[in-house]
Amino acid sequence: MLLLSTSVERLCFASAHASPIFRKMSTLYTRVWPLHHCINITITSLGALPEDEALEVTTTFTVPKKEIAMVPDMGKWKRSKAYADYMGFILTLNESVKAKKLTCVYRVSETVEKLLDLLGTLDRWINETPPADQPSRFGNKAFRTWFAQLDQEAEALVSAVLPADKQAAAPEIAVYLKESVGNSTRIDYGTGHEAAFAAFLCCLCKVGALKADDQMAIVFKVFNKYLSVMRKLQRTYRMEPAGSQGVWGLDDFQFLPFIWGSSQFVDHPTLEPRHFVDERVVNEHQHDYMFLECIKFINEMKTGPFAEHSNQLWNISAVPSWSKVNQGLIRMYKAECLEKFPVIQHFKFGSLLSIQPSKP
Repeated sequence: MLLLSTSVERLCFASAHASPIFRKMSTLYTRVWPLHHCINITITSLGALPEDEALEVTTTFTVPKKEIAMVPDMGKWKRSKAYADYMGFILTLNESVKAKKLTCVYRVSETVEKLLDLLGTLDRWINETPPADQPSRFGNKAFRTWFAQLDQEAEALVSAVLPADKQAAAPEIAVYLKESVGNSTRIDYGTGHEAAFAAFLCCLCKVGALKADDQMAIVFKVFNKYLSVMRKLQRTYRMEPAGSQGVWGLDDFQFLPFIWGSSQFVDHPTLEPRHFVDERVVNEHQHDYMFLECIKFINEMKTGPFAEHSNQLWNISAVPSWSKVNQGLIRMYKAECLEKFPVIQHFKFGSLLSIQPSKP
């Protein structure tokens, strides 16, 4: 009886107080473009062209820079090629991992292996840069030493991933790698930095380093390894959450693994959204599902009742199906991350992710 009461209470609370995203679960996009539309170097934008068109344009690589200086500039961002490409990339990967386990069989290309080596290097640098002794508990200044090494080596790291005929793209793509690990001044990390890593991967697709058949490995191998390194950074240097909404936010640091992780659960025969608040279920299935890995990390980092320290996730556990959770999280990501000026003001635009308007 207690369980029934709790479940009903959670469902009522979710309906009344959760983000409007979970009250209107309509699908945001009706078409998801395959990765092969952004594969030939100078390439067609992911999501920008119909399937029967193949337009190649000559690209001069440029070092990305900020373009969103004021709130009214947000309109430029939402109409830009970068926005269309980025969302198309996120949704393509969302489809690719639907109903798939982390432990399933998929192709791991040479480029994916090189990306894992790159992330392994970042991980090793953490071991070589121990936290400094300081009076402040948060924001350990040793992170700046670690970041300085990345700042110096980023282009070389990216060059090692790129094919020989795409080396000219390294300075442009390296900017997104440097932006993806947190801010060295504030020693914080948030969803904007996570978006920079997704942009980094999107750019690698656009220059042809990553192919259409790398989709599952991009999420399950590369992004999952990135999460592991970021969690190690957050723990080691006690990084602050950038722009955290506290208990009313989805998570202090990440968002994308909840989107892709919920897609993994779509049409699961036994596990429903209500189960992810069960610690036994989390421990048993975390190695198969990205969503549950995120929940486990939260449980390790926070104390007290789950409903109190992660209220938005607790509300989501009352949504009846994983497909609705997935659709709702995509809408929430748009509203709470991609349409927020404090996040997008830091996003940088170049030739591969352009501020120019997308074609209607």
